[in-house]
Amino acid sequence: MNASLYSSSCQRPATSAGFTLIELMVTITVLAIIVSIAAPSISNQLANQRVKSTASTIENALKEAKAESIIRRQVMTMTYSNNSTASGSITITDPSSNVIATYQYDAKSNIKHLPVSAPSTVVFRPNKTADERTYTICNSTMSISSRQIMVTAIATISNQLGGTCP
Repeated sequence: MNASLYSSSCQRPATSAGFTLIELMVTITVLAIIVSIAAPSISNQLANQRVKSTASTIENALKEAKAESIIRRQVMTMTYSNNSTASGSITITDPSSNVIATYQYDAKSNIKHLPVSAPSTVVFRPNKTADERTYTICNSTMSISSRQIMVTAIATISNQLGGTCP
């Protein structure tokens, strides 16, 4: 009688160690819903970041052109080009057309300047003056917040939200 209590003839019930097809389908469906809700927000964030990056790049180029003008005691010109390739370019040149610096920015960002009738260049002079310009940076693929870089006649450079994109 004691021997039957300790026998190894007791069997455990069979249990499965995996997920059922229904559980997997429910999990995949929930993940798909979450991704479909988050995807537009992520693409807007990427577009906003692209505009901020381009605004920062043009602001840095303007500040470098201003500093080089004062240090070298020469007129410095900053020009941008919206290329249709992988990136646009910003170039700083001296009076002899020697390239001082070149910056690249994403081709999905467009730079526009005001006044429209003025050339796309801005000239910095050693006496700490510059051509007045307002640059508006937009994203070419999405309608998101644009940014403006303003250069005043006394060569003050500011970066802020604003501007209209076509």
